[in-house]
Amino acid sequence: MFVFTSIKEYQNALQQKNTSCVQAVQFYIAAIKEKIRLNAFTEVYETEALQQAEKLDAQRLSGAMLGKLHGVVIAIKDVICYKGYKVTAASKILNGFTSVYTATAVQRLIDDGAIIIGSCNCDEFAMGSTNENSAYGNVLNAADETKVPGGSSGGSAVAVQAGLCMAALGSDTGGSVRQPADFCGIVGIKPTYGAISRYGLIAYASSFDQIGIFSNTVADAALLLDVMAGPDAFDSTALSEKKSFALGTVNPEKKYRIAYFKEALYHSSLDKEIQQSIIQLIKKLKSNGHTVTEINFDLLDYVVPAYYVLTTAEASSNLSRFDGIRFGHSTKAPVKDLTDFYKQTRSEGFGKEVQRRIMLGTFVLSAGYYDAYFSKAQQVRRLLVDKTNTVFADFDVLILPTSPTTAFSFGDKTDDPVAMYLADIYTVFANLTGLPSISLPLFKHSNTMPFGLQVMAAKSNELTLLQLSSLLMQQYKTYTHLI
Repeated sequence: MFVFTSIKEYQNALQQKNTSCVQAVQFYIAAIKEKIRLNAFTEVYETEALQQAEKLDAQRLSGAMLGKLHGVVIAIKDVICYKGYKVTAASKILNGFTSVYTATAVQRLIDDGAIIIGSCNCDEFAMGSTNENSAYGNVLNAADETKVPGGSSGGSAVAVQAGLCMAALGSDTGGSVRQPADFCGIVGIKPTYGAISRYGLIAYASSFDQIGIFSNTVADAALLLDVMAGPDAFDSTALSEKKSFALGTVNPEKKYRIAYFKEALYHSSLDKEIQQSIIQLIKKLKSNGHTVTEINFDLLDYVVPAYYVLTTAEASSNLSRFDGIRFGHSTKAPVKDLTDFYKQTRSEGFGKEVQRRIMLGTFVLSAGYYDAYFSKAQQVRRLLVDKTNTVFADFDVLILPTSPTTAFSFGDKTDDPVAMYLADIYTVFANLTGLPSISLPLFKHSNTMPFGLQVMAAKSNELTLLQLSSLLMQQYKTYTHLI
């Protein structure tokens, strides 16, 4: 029987002829069909994945040089373009639309030997924290199918959690990789803004969006990041320098300077058991020789309002292109004029949450309110960047909870959008500041659900982030992945 634990062990098995790429793909296709009720995928590329696997097996047997991701089976979120395949952003407005080009990140995976097995369900246009805003319906958390998987990259998270692929790509605008990773008990990393090209990623908020990675291990996430990261002529916001994120051997004796925000750890919204678990971890880190320091952060209650003002403003602009004329859904209802056509098409095509954010973004950009909301939010963003520069002048990493609670039941927050937005209190900080951040599945709650620790580092310092994360997973992990 095919068993996957890590990319390294899988590729060793390939070299020793104990398995094959075709066997791996067949295993995952069968698993997807068996667990179709989880609703993790919007489309499965069964024929194409098997064809690619056959080519890779022949390549390996011929003795040809192999890529770093040779035979690795990867799923992609349904907001990332793959030429010749549907990309819908889980929205009716793009129903049936076929991508005309491949995202840079996906192309780099394929060029290094990866197999793309399918496209994953998500919140519509990546707007949501529960995967309840999808035109395809809810994704179910494989640890407890009555619970949400998190969002917006819920399908990608569950695909890894439930063993439907080896790793998956998501997008993270305000926590959409880290929060579902937290709820599903897997690793989820959002790199530095610009580390991975956004070319081919459907935009939600362009100055926040970043492609992220779901995996079972830190080493696997580091390998995918190493392959995808680097400059891109098609994305002017991509970082100009190519860095190596190869994890290598982690020194278990290295001591780190770690900070945490007092206001975050003792915030009234944080579940007491999550709080106590992190406090106990801090004590263990100190006893093992690491420096862990409490610092004040008086801006915590401003991060969510600033985030939603800025992202909805960008969304109202980005989503204006979906008008029903050039591509996607067009209304069939009788219309009076062009304006009425736009209204009808967009009202039919966009879900309620997307409509809410478009209207909010239009409002904060409107005359008379721009200075009161958008300009103020930009000022908060500037203060946050200044704060992080101060923190990382003295510390290697910053630790926070990933989410204030474990995965909650479907419908718990759908009637209160403000409560839903406030659940992002710990994740949006990294997007406002452009920092790399990772959620590590270290803990298990008494309610049986997993939860993680969020670790952030200075911009472009993913290597330190990954090294410490690997150490934490090796020495402090108490949650065992049993799906």
